[in-house]
Amino acid sequence: MATQVAPAERGVTRIADRVVAKIAAQAAREALPAVPTGGSAPHATVSVRHDIAHVRISLELDYPGDIGRQCGAVRRQVAERVKALAGMEVPEVAVQVERLHSEHDRGAAQRRIR
Repeated sequence: MATQVAPAERGVTRIADRVVAKIAAQAAREALPAVPTGGSAPHATVSVRHDIAHVRISLELDYPGDIGRQCGAVRRQVAERVKALAGMEVPEVAVQVERLHSEHDRGAAQRRIR
């Protein structure tokens, strides 16, 4: 008859950095109202050490808009979702705004196309 092994002694579950990065990128998309027209979706890179995830999010935003508020919303959402789904602490989320998309630029591009 087999002996019972305590759950803590059965092994470990390791979540790959790229999986945590996908969770973080999706959380960033959830925090933003929309991906700017002609822009790309948020991208994340993650480094995990001892169940602590260090996250860097690169994103594009519409302009004009409250950039600080949007970045704060991304930070909060990413930290909450990574903790909830991966069980990792996120002491810091670095947000890098790669590009701003303005209404003026979109209007000029549409006029040139016609």
